[in-house]
Amino acid sequence: MLIALVIIAIFNVYLAPYPARGDPGALRPLYEGEAGQPPSWKHWFGTSLIGTDVYSDVVHASVYTVYVAFLGTIITMLICISVGLVAGYYGRGIDNVLMRITEVFLVFPSLLLILVFARLFTLSNADPFVDILGLKIPIGLTLVIFIVSVFQWSSYARVIRGEVMALRQSEYIQASKSLGASSVTLMIKHILPNILPQVIVLSTLTMAGIVLVEAAVSFLGFGDPNTATWGQLMQSGWEYTSTIWWAEVFPGLAVFFTVLAFNLMGDGLADAMNPRLRE
Repeated sequence: MLIALVIIAIFNVYLAPYPARGDPGALRPLYEGEAGQPPSWKHWFGTSLIGTDVYSDVVHASVYTVYVAFLGTIITMLICISVGLVAGYYGRGIDNVLMRITEVFLVFPSLLLILVFARLFTLSNADPFVDILGLKIPIGLTLVIFIVSVFQWSSYARVIRGEVMALRQSEYIQASKSLGASSVTLMIKHILPNILPQVIVLSTLTMAGIVLVEAAVSFLGFGDPNTATWGQLMQSGWEYTSTIWWAEVFPGLAVFFTVLAFNLMGDGLADAMNPRLRE
C-alpha cells in the first residue's frame, strides 16, 4: 500500500485524468454539466459539487500526504532523538528538567493548541508557495506540519530515553569512556546506532499519527486553504455529505488506508527487529 502511495504521488500528473485544483482544467466536468455526479466509468469516484473529478483530487492530494508524512516525521524524530539521547545519557538534573518539559507537552490539549497556532500562522502568511529548486513548497502546509510535529514528540522521547538509559551502562560504553571518548562521541557513534531499530519503528508510527492529525486539522478548517489535501477535500464536501457522499467517502478512505499501511509497517518492523519475536 505504501509503495502504491509513493508511486501515485510521484506520477500523479499522469495517473489523474484532470489537473489539480487551481488549474482551470480541473473544472472541466463543471463545464460539461457533470458537477455532483455519482461514481461512474467516466468519473470513478464521482464529481464534487464545484465540478472537479474526485478521483483526480485524491490522486493529486497524495503528493501532500507524502510530504506531510516525511517532513513531519523528520522534525518529530529529530526532537525525540535529541531529547531522549541527552536525558537518557546524562540523567540526574538534566534528565529531570527535560522530562518535566516532556510531561508538560504530554498533558497539553495538543489538538486545541495545534488548531490555534495553525490558524494564526496560516493567516499571517502572505505567500502560499515558495519555489525551491523548481519545487513549489506550500508555506501554509509546512507551518502546519511544523506545529503538529512540535506537539507530537513527547511520548516517543520517553521511549528513546528508556533505551538510552539501558545502553549507557553497557560494557562497551564504559570501555569507550575509559579510553577517553567524549559524551558526544558516545551518544552519536555508539548509542544512536544501537537504538536505530527502535527509532525506525517509531518513525513509521509517527508517520501514521502525523498524517491523521494533519487530516483532522484540515478537516476542521484550520489547515492551509491553498493546498487540496485529503483533509481539505473532506472539509469542502462535508456540508453536502447526505447527497454527494462520494466526495467525502473516497478522500476519507484514502486517509484510512494510508494510516493503516503505516501502522502495519510499524508492527511488521517491530516484529522483524525484535530478536525474541523472531525466535
